[in-house]
Order: sequence, then C-alpha cells, then structure tokens
Amino acid sequence: MSTRPWTLWAALVLTLPLVTTRIRGADEIEYFAYLHSAVFDHDLEFGNEYEHFYAQDPSGLAGFKATFLDLREPVTGRHINFAPLGTALLWAPAYLLAHGAVLVARALGAPLAADGFSRPYVMAVCYASWAYGMAALLLLHRALVRFGGFPEPAAAWATAAVLWGTPLLYYVTLGPGFSHAVSLFVITLLLWLTLRFRGEGFTPGRTAALGALGGLAALVREQDGLFLAVPALLIALEGLRERRGMAALTRLAAMGLSAVIVFTPQVFAYRAINGGFGPSPLVARKMIYYGPHVLSVLFDPAHGLFVWAPLLLLAAGGLVLAALRPRGGDPVPMALLVALLLQIWINGSVDSWTQAGAFGSRRFVAATPLLAWGLAALLAVILTRTGRRTVAALLLAFAWWNVSLMVQFGLKLMDRQGLEWPRVAVSQITQVPRHLGRSAWLFFTDRERLVREGR
Repeated sequence: MSTRPWTLWAALVLTLPLVTTRIRGADEIEYFAYLHSAVFDHDLEFGNEYEHFYAQDPSGLAGFKATFLDLREPVTGRHINFAPLGTALLWAPAYLLAHGAVLVARALGAPLAADGFSRPYVMAVCYASWAYGMAALLLLHRALVRFGGFPEPAAAWATAAVLWGTPLLYYVTLGPGFSHAVSLFVITLLLWLTLRFRGEGFTPGRTAALGALGGLAALVREQDGLFLAVPALLIALEGLRERRGMAALTRLAAMGLSAVIVFTPQVFAYRAINGGFGPSPLVARKMIYYGPHVLSVLFDPAHGLFVWAPLLLLAAGGLVLAALRPRGGDPVPMALLVALLLQIWINGSVDSWTQAGAFGSRRFVAATPLLAWGLAALLAVILTRTGRRTVAALLLAFAWWNVSLMVQFGLKLMDRQGLEWPRVAVSQITQVPRHLGRSAWLFFTDRERLVREGR
C-alpha cells in the first residue's frame, strides 16, 4: 500500500484555480481595514477603508453602509469594527511583500497604485489565506498519521473529504477574505504542537508556547481561544495520572499567562475603537451564555451544521466513538470532543446563531481538525470492512452535495438566507447540472460577469 497521499495532494492542488481574489462582504472588509489602516494610516480609524469598498459596490453594500459608515461607536465616535486583529496580523507578510513588489513595478513603469487597495494587495491576502488553509490541511494529515496512528488511506481521505465535503472549501477558495482559513491554520498548529509536546513532555516553556498560540488563535477569532481546552485537559490529566498536581498547575499557569500576554494587543485595540477593554457592546449584547441554540446550530433544517454538511455528522459520530472507546486509554479523542462541545456551546450562545446569508455554518470551520480526527477514526474501521470504491463513492457524494450547494449559493438558485426543503435537494439534481457547464466556463473566463449574474 502506497504511503504517498496522492489523493490528498490532488484534492489540495485542485482548489488553487478556484481562489477568487475579491474583498466583498462586511467581515472581509473589517479584516482588511485593520491591515490597511495600520500599514498606511498608522491608526485604527477605518472610515477611508470603508468608503473605498462601499464606492466599489454601493447597491451590494447598502447594509454594510448602514452599520459601518452611518453608525459610530457611542463612546469614542469611531467607525465600528467588530473583527479582531489577528487575521490582519497573519496576512501582513504577504501584504507587505505585495507592497514591495508594487513599488518595484512602479519604478519600472507599471501603472499600479501603491495605495494598499489595488489588485496586488487584495490578491496577496486572498492567496495567503489559501496557503494557510492548505498548510493547515497538510499539517492535519500528518497529525492524523503520526499522533492518531491512523492508516495512510484513512488519514488522507479524511483530510481531502473535510476540504471538499464541507464549507471549508468555500472559505479557502471563493471567500478567502474571511478569517476562517487563517483560523484553521492557527488551530491546527496548536493541536499539532500539543500532541507533539505531549510525547516529548509538557515543560513550562512548551506550555507557554501553546498558550501563545492560543492567544494568537483568540486574536484571529475570539472564540478560538477555547481550543486551549485541548492542551489544558491533557496537561491536567497527565498531572493526575503522575500525581504531580503542582507541576501541572505550573504548566497551566504558564500557558494561561502566555495566552493573556499575546492577546493583550487586542485589548488595547478594543480600547482605542470602542472605549472599553472588551468587544464592542454592539457584539457583547448578542451573547446568551446558557446556549439556547446549541441543538439548532447543529440540526436546524435551514441553518444546521449537519444539514449543510452531512459528512460532518458522520465525523462527529466517529469522534464520539473514538472518545468512548479510546485505543489504549488514549485521552486525546476525549479532549478533542470536549473542545468540539465548547464550540457547539459558544456558537449556540450567539443571538445570530443562524449565520443567515453565509455559506454554511462557517463558525465551525476552525473545528475541522477535531471532526477530521473523528472521520479518520471512522474510515480506519470502514476501510477494513468495505471496498475502497464504495467508500470513495460515498465521500464523492458528500463532496458533490457541498460543491452543488456552492453553485446554488453563487448563482442564487437557492435562498442564501437558509436551506429550503425540499427545493434545495431537488435543485441539486435538476438545476445544478443544467447550469454547471456555463457557470464553470464563466468562472474561468469572466468571473466578474458570473458575480454580477449571481447578485
């Protein structure tokens, strides 16, 4: 059996031509505004960035204008920005490289604007997101093999499947201006190092490094800080098993302190933008911390995670089974399951839990490594009992469902506010094949026209 994951490499490379280099929606503009404002304006006032993007699409960004241009933070009077700064921070190397390239090109006579908004800058951050996403998936695959002990086919197929069979595909290709690909990279790196350090020994220095990554994760998306539950649980369990409680507390303290230090710049950004040391009250008031929507966020017919991406229901089931029946008493699957439950809780605690208007349950993209672990565990069992062709056909069916939803979403063959049954399922068979050829042609030859037709 080949140990080279050709299937995975093919699945990753095929996404590259799909990357769409545009900054379109409110969230994307907020992330980009941090970067442009810091590099070019040296402040955290985003009015000129918002005006720039609004002028490009006044009709499409009418709702954006109502919130981000017409309103202000009540305490500071500044333009609103709900996004944290971590995505801009991780985009910065590509953005600065693009700026250098633009300056060189201008010196050679190229008519490029060195204003931080022109096409090279936008391309830089979009392809940076794609690269972060691909790096995360390669790291995830190696983690499944090295630390999960899963056979190569199960690991490679699970990784390829969570890419093509879930909303992750949308956010590394058609929506790279969002934070999700960057978030996935940081979380995957955090989990990789957690499992590596577990084998090498959780020293205070190593746990401080994990805390720093957790702080960076929270800088990208505040809720991603909850993934520190994985190393925290493993450190605590190790301390209990070895009866070294004080050593475990020292390591946990080092991790927590490091996370707080790394997250501190965001606290000062909050202060500058909204006048407080936490998220804007306009965001905080949306939180209902007893989690009234935890079931809906998973199973709601229009918005549920498992309805948009049924592959993830199998993956979650695989993770539950792996946690309840750990090989050799391995606590890792249980720690991953706890982290997943925390994500379900926090996403079910948001008043805007439906994420209406977004493609799928995008707030769960960061949980992809947890679900991939469960899927790999499931595939490792199934592949010993079922032919590869049968399993491949099933995974391709899940991928078709996801890609077809992307076609419907892009062409407005469906209501973007949520799935409508049975219409959406019927359209997968009757409408998508009919539009697929022309849409693919326009996608690769005249993408702007395709975008206009999809509005």
